[in-house]
Amino acid sequence: MIAARALLLSLFVVTVSSASGWAAGVKAKAEVSCAATAKPLEYDCAIKLSDARSGAALTGVEVTVGADMPSMPMAHNVKPVKATPGSEPGTYRAQIKLEMHGDWAVKVDLAGPVRDRIVKSMRFEPKP
Repeated sequence: MIAARALLLSLFVVTVSSASGWAAGVKAKAEVSCAATAKPLEYDCAIKLSDARSGAALTGVEVTVGADMPSMPMAHNVKPVKATPGSEPGTYRAQIKLEMHGDWAVKVDLAGPVRDRIVKSMRFEPKP
């Protein structure tokens, strides 16, 4: 009976690890650019996701984008918003509204077949 339980448990572990293992080797890379909109402190962000090792576009993932101000921890943070897929494979768009100009840590969270978090340091300034 104990041997049967051990065998069943080991089969379960192998099944779970192989079901999620195909994406386990994927390390995400993101290129993020944000442009000011006509509204103050509102930015349109374009995100291009790829596999850091192969360079292949990452598609079919759920992407959320948020931001924190590192110089003021827990004081200024932007609620994450869901990004929408763009016209090209691996591209996504999101609109964020900041609380003030300055240096922000933009967080791109991936869910689905690839799970990862990419943090980009970016400076947001008023339109000239």
